[in-house]
Amino acid sequence: MLSDNITRAPDGSLCFAGQSVPVLAKKHGTPLYLMDEERIRANCRMYLDAFRKAFGDRALPLYAGKAASFKQMYRIMASMGMGVEAVSMGEIYTALSAGYPAETVYFHGDGKTEADIRFAMEVGVGCVIVDNEHELELVSAEAAARGLRQKVLLRITPGIDPHTYEAVNTGTVDVKFGVPLETGQAFRFVQQALALPALDVAGLHCHVGSMVFDEDVFERTIDIMVGFMACLYRTLGFVTRELDVGGGYGVRYTEEDKQADIPARIAAVATHLKRLCTEAELPLPFFLMEPGRSIVADAGMTVYTVSTIKHIPGFKRYAIVDGGMGDNPRYCLYGSKYTVLHADREADETAVFDLAGRCCESGDILQPAVALPADTCPGDHIAVCTTGAYNYSMASNYNRLGRPPVVMLRDGGAFTAVLRESVEDICALDL
Repeated sequence: MLSDNITRAPDGSLCFAGQSVPVLAKKHGTPLYLMDEERIRANCRMYLDAFRKAFGDRALPLYAGKAASFKQMYRIMASMGMGVEAVSMGEIYTALSAGYPAETVYFHGDGKTEADIRFAMEVGVGCVIVDNEHELELVSAEAAARGLRQKVLLRITPGIDPHTYEAVNTGTVDVKFGVPLETGQAFRFVQQALALPALDVAGLHCHVGSMVFDEDVFERTIDIMVGFMACLYRTLGFVTRELDVGGGYGVRYTEEDKQADIPARIAAVATHLKRLCTEAELPLPFFLMEPGRSIVADAGMTVYTVSTIKHIPGFKRYAIVDGGMGDNPRYCLYGSKYTVLHADREADETAVFDLAGRCCESGDILQPAVALPADTCPGDHIAVCTTGAYNYSMASNYNRLGRPPVVMLRDGGAFTAVLRESVEDICALDL
């Protein structure tokens, strides 16, 4: 199986986190997001242990909440001792509503509004990651008005190609994020920030992209960032106390995908950073990274019920399910690949189907050309694997469809972390 938390029972039915998927589907209904809480915790432990071994107490992983943001997720992060990165007022509010401490929140994003910045300071967010010159002025003005000295990191665009999907590439010089080094703007950005007394400029941030598998991506990033840190120290006397290299380790969506050895990669990054800082005669900065997908993706599975089978002889078969692009838009957006399994049984004979959704869009395809039992029929359950990241968080009410519930699996039991949206919920804000 794609992941060791996916198995089959002796009767051929699918199990996730040791529990029967068809039984869960019948109990909770479909579409249904399942989340394996122990896998989330195990992935957090993996990062925390790797950071501790590589950096001692001089590093912290920040969970990237945009991957999956709801209260139970932040309760898990708080109990595990993880930091958190948020990109909106809503993500911050969700974290704080779950009891997550504001001082360990890093507030991210390239289009923060004045209201966002005001809210972040009202609730005491620990650090603001400043994306651009205008935002710098807004943060400084709000901090000064409150009599605060707000801790910030400055987002720098290093100008490297991470060899990842174009839609999730954030490191090249012409992306919308951060201030580029290549044009000389980054140096002026730091100068401007240091001149603002209401800001405590703790260090630098960069992010090169998502789904990174190439082993040297973070090392190449650190080459550039340490060079810039040395330049800032020589010319401005600025010591980079914190360095955040963003997130991006990839996960396996299909059997063809690589398996990233994340602890080994973190150890290599630490060795590289320490050596470069020593050579440049710089103190080692406190190290931050923003894992999201690699913490929650393989902890998720989405379960559907087949509504209709359409066979167009000589062309294709469709298995149309009771969900679709409303609960997972990633294939429509990126052409993302997934592993699709029949949840009720294994196949004696298979046929190729396009797994399609119920939305009134010809592009509402969850995954094309998947092998399912040839006798797949209405009422059967279909599971899409590795959906813990960017599924619930990107879900919409397109066609006025309600978003599925999130059911957490833990210790052989299940509990609802996010309720299924009803038609009343969908209309709740209408006047």
